[in-house]
Amino acid sequence: MEKIRVKKHTLEDIAEAAKNTYPKEFLALIGSTKKNRVIDEFVLMPATYGDTFSSMQLHLVPFDKSIMGSVHSHPGPSAKPSSADINFFKKTGKMHLIISMPFNIQNIRAFDSEGKELEMEVLE
Repeated sequence: MEKIRVKKHTLEDIAEAAKNTYPKEFLALIGSTKKNRVIDEFVLMPATYGDTFSSMQLHLVPFDKSIMGSVHSHPGPSAKPSSADINFFKKTGKMHLIISMPFNIQNIRAFDSEGKELEMEVLE
């Protein structure tokens, strides 16, 4: 299984953002500020947060090699990607995170752009 490496503080920030956006879905991009490809940031873009969906205007995303994918919340107990999620994944990178309730690190799952679950390594 392919592995995605993420800094713990980034996951904690994602959990906090999801809690603050609830009951709407949170949506952002994820990236690495270093060449090691460890996810250590999320990038907020102009987005629409809805009760059962979120969207962003992809034409506003800058060309930036540090952006590796996306993160969004599911305001329910499942982190399984929907077909709409997978369509979005294919447009926004190779690594994606979904956080589900109760919005903590244990409820974050990683996926590739096809929706296949990836192993996630949490780094200090």
